[in-house]
Amino acid sequence: MTVLKGIAEIEMLCLNSKENFDDNKQYLKRRMEMEQNPVIRNLLKQDSINLDRMQVQMATAREFLVIIRLKDEKELNIFPYLARIEKSLKDQGFESRRADNQDIKRLLGVYYEQNVTTEKYEDYDEERWVIFND
Repeated sequence: MTVLKGIAEIEMLCLNSKENFDDNKQYLKRRMEMEQNPVIRNLLKQDSINLDRMQVQMATAREFLVIIRLKDEKELNIFPYLARIEKSLKDQGFESRRADNQDIKRLLGVYYEQNVTTEKYEDYDEERWVIFND
């Protein structure tokens, strides 16, 4: 964590890509052990080798998050301050954008649930099961 003149705390997080290879490789391994047909077993082995190749290629698929917490800053000054930080990042050759609600939900999903595969996060737990009567 870096503190800037008592104004802000800045942290950087690195998240893995959205792909989960370990579960898929374990599944293929179990299937190979159970499979009696040598042709199918060979196809499963090729799938496993292909997953290994994909995993190596995806090893660099990371997301870096810069988290900035402004302290005692008036609301009027927050956005200009963030704009200066964004410009500084751009001047250093980085692309940046401010997180929206879905980004924050995804970050919390990864942090609390280790869930990197969900496409849309709910606003509250089990929201998808609520049915409104009109």
